[in-house]
Amino acid sequence: MSQTALNLVAISVFLMTLSALLGPLINLSPAIPAITTFTILGIATIDSFSLQGKGGALLLDWIAGFSPQHRDRIIHHEAGHFLVAHLLGIPVTGYTLSAWEALKQGQSGLGGVTFDDQEIALQLQQGKITTQMLDRYCTVWMAGIAAESLVYERAEGGNDDQSKLASVLKVLGFSESTYQQKKRFHALQAKTLLQENWSSYQALVQAMRQRGTVADCQKAIVTEV
Repeated sequence: MSQTALNLVAISVFLMTLSALLGPLINLSPAIPAITTFTILGIATIDSFSLQGKGGALLLDWIAGFSPQHRDRIIHHEAGHFLVAHLLGIPVTGYTLSAWEALKQGQSGLGGVTFDDQEIALQLQQGKITTQMLDRYCTVWMAGIAAESLVYERAEGGNDDQSKLASVLKVLGFSESTYQQKKRFHALQAKTLLQENWSSYQALVQAMRQRGTVADCQKAIVTEV
């Protein structure tokens, strides 16, 4: 069972427990939490066997989207990726801030910032990649976590970013210990770039909060440089 499905099961258990405790106090019909729980469990089952985690991800993302703090954290995370990619000369082609937006654009996962990564893809297909190219992308992949850490002191997102970093390094033959070293090193590199360009980062966050286009976001960065 996927992690998303497990999260849905956990929500179901929580709802059942909560309804058992509060139901008699607020005269809540037992049918309401039961129907809700069976619906969520049904989604989890379908999600595991048919949708490869997308349905559950959409539901969890929709629930989390009601929190302004969660939405703002996503913006700060993705702005980290966007700014560091821009500074390192990696073209940004788009961004999404929710799983639903990502689905509409044909992206997998919860979405995020997308890049013109044809060059690195070609090098990976050939089984060799320049050190400069690898370092640039590793820093960009860790930039979301670095941004969250700077703004909120700790990162909640970034699992997909770390998985991407790990899979690329594995293809290139790096060991697990080397992966851990590079993860820490490039997170520090990204953090330094963000700190050195903090006014640009803040301007970018504001542009993304207003759902500006990629061109609008790039203009906000340039204006602050």
